[in-house]
Amino acid sequence: MDGAHSATLQLQQLPPTSSDSSMSEGSFSYKENLIGALLAIFGHLVVSIALNLQKYCHIRLAGSKDPRAYFKTKTWWLGLFLMLLGELGVFASYAFAPLSLIVPLSAVSVIASSIIGIIFIKEKWKPKEFLRRYVLSFVGCGLAVVGTYLLVTFAPNSHEKMTGENVTRHLVSWPFLLYMLVEIILFCLLLYFYKEKNANNIIVILLLVALLGSMTVVTVKAVAGMLVLSIQGNLQLDYPIFYVMFVCMVATAIYQAAFLSQASQMYDSSLIASVGYILSTTVAITAGAIFYLDFIGEDVLHICMFALGCLIAFLGVFLITRNRKKAIPFEPYISMDAMPDQWLLFKKFSNSRIHYVLQF
Repeated sequence: MDGAHSATLQLQQLPPTSSDSSMSEGSFSYKENLIGALLAIFGHLVVSIALNLQKYCHIRLAGSKDPRAYFKTKTWWLGLFLMLLGELGVFASYAFAPLSLIVPLSAVSVIASSIIGIIFIKEKWKPKEFLRRYVLSFVGCGLAVVGTYLLVTFAPNSHEKMTGENVTRHLVSWPFLLYMLVEIILFCLLLYFYKEKNANNIIVILLLVALLGSMTVVTVKAVAGMLVLSIQGNLQLDYPIFYVMFVCMVATAIYQAAFLSQASQMYDSSLIASVGYILSTTVAITAGAIFYLDFIGEDVLHICMFALGCLIAFLGVFLITRNRKKAIPFEPYISMDAMPDQWLLFKKFSNSRIHYVLQF
C-alpha cells in the first residue's frame, strides 16, 4: 500500500514538472527573440547614422576648398566603421530570432533616417509651416513604431538551432522545394519581361529584388546560426551545407544590389524605399514561414496581430517616404544651408547611395 501510495504521489508531481519545463523553454525562446530584435534595431540605427555621416563628409568636401579625397577624412572612416558594425549586428540577429521577426525591423532604418533628416534641417520655419510640411513624417514614424512594437510582441517564438542537419532537412522538405520551383518560374518570367520586353515598371524590378532578397535572408539565417553555434563550441563548419548557403548568400546579395542600382537610375529613391520595403518584407516572411516553419504552433490571434503589425509598419514607411522631396539631381539628408559654399556641389554626387537597406 505504501509503495502504491508513493507511486501515485510521483505521478501527480509529473504535470507541474512538465509545465515548468515548458515555461522555461518558452522564456528562453522569448529571451532569444528579444536579443535578436535588439541586435537588429541597433544594427539598423547604426547603419543609418553611418550613411548620413558619409554623406555629410561628401557634402563638406564638395562645398569647401579642401583638396583631400573623401577616404582620407576621419568622418568617412568613422562612417565606414559604424556601417560595418551595424551590418554585423543585423547579421548576428538572424542567429537568435526568427527570420519573420528580423526582416520587418528594417523599418527602423527608415524611421532613423527621417528623424536625422529633420534634426539637421537648418532652415527657419514657422511652427505651423513646420507641422504642415512634416505631419506625414510624424504620423509615419508613429505608425512605424507601433507596427514595430506589435512585430516584436507577437513574433513567432522559434528557437530551433541552426545545425547542419536541421538546415539540410529544411532545404529538402517538399514545401520549400515547391516554393523554390514557383519562385524560380516567377523570377524567370519577370526577368524575361524586364530584359526582352523592356518592362521597366518599378514593381517588376523590385519584385526581382524581393525574390533574390528572400533567398538572401534564408541563407543569412542559416550561415549566421551555424557560425554562432560553432563559436559556442558546437562546430558546424564541417558540414557542406554551410558553404552552399554561404555561396548562395553572396551571389543573391550581389545580384540584388545590381537590380537595386538599375532601379535607382530610373525611379526616385523614396519610391524605391517604400515599395521595396513592402515587397521584400512580404516575400521574405513568406520564405521564412515555409523554410523555417516560423509560424508552426502559433495561435491565430498571434498570427493576426503579427500581420497587423506588418501592415501598420508598411503604412508608416509609406507615409515617411511619401513626404520626401524628389531628390533629383541630389538632395542630402542634411540641409544645404548648413554647408559652406553650397554652390560648389557637383553633379557627380547625384547618384548617391539610396537609403534602402538590403535584407541582410
